[in-house]
Amino acid sequence: MADTPGKDAPQGERVVIKKYANRRLYNTASSSYVTLEHLADMVKRGVDFVVYDAKTNEDITRSVLTQIIFEEESQGQSLLPIQFLRQLIGFYGNSLQSLLPSYLEMSLAAFTQQQERMRSQISALGAAGGMNAYEEQIRQNLALFDRAMKMFTPFADAKAQGPAPAGPKAEPPASDDALTQLRRQMEEMQAQIDKLATKR
Repeated sequence: MADTPGKDAPQGERVVIKKYANRRLYNTASSSYVTLEHLADMVKRGVDFVVYDAKTNEDITRSVLTQIIFEEESQGQSLLPIQFLRQLIGFYGNSLQSLLPSYLEMSLAAFTQQQERMRSQISALGAAGGMNAYEEQIRQNLALFDRAMKMFTPFADAKAQGPAPAGPKAEPPASDDALTQLRRQMEEMQAQIDKLATKR
C-alpha cells in the first residue's frame, strides 16, 4: 500500500490530497499516489484530510468522500437503507434542507459516542448479553431516526394513508410559527439523543 500509517502527516495536522486531471490522487504528506481505498482507510484511522483540485485549487473533499461511499455501496458494503436514500434525495431543494445536515451530524456524533460504551458492555456482559444490549440500542436509534425523518416530512404518512376525511379546511401555519415549532422539535430530538448517549 503506497499510503502507509505513520506517513500521513504529523499527528493533529491535516493531510492535503491533490486530485489531478487524470483522476490520480496525490498525498502530499507521504509524497505518493493513493487510491480511494487508501482514503477510506485514512478516514477509518481518523486521519483528517482535505482534497483539492490540482488545477483550480477548489476544495473537492465532499465529492471525493461521496465517491468513496458510492464505491463501498457498489461493492456490496450496503450501509444506507433504500428508504433513507429516497428521503435524503427528497430533501435536495426542500425548504428544510439546511436543517438536515446539522441533525445528521448530531445523530452520528451521538452514535459514535455510544460505540465505545457498547464495546465495554459487550466485554462485561459476555457476547450474548452484550449483543442483546447492542441490538436494543440499535432499535432505539432507528426509532429515534424514524421519528426525526417523519418530523422533517410530516405529510408523508398522510399521503400514504390516503385523503383525509372531509371537514373544515385548516389554515396553513405561518412560516414563522412552523419554523418555531420545528426548532422546538429539534431541541426535543437533541434531548433524546443526549439521553441515549449517556444511557448505560
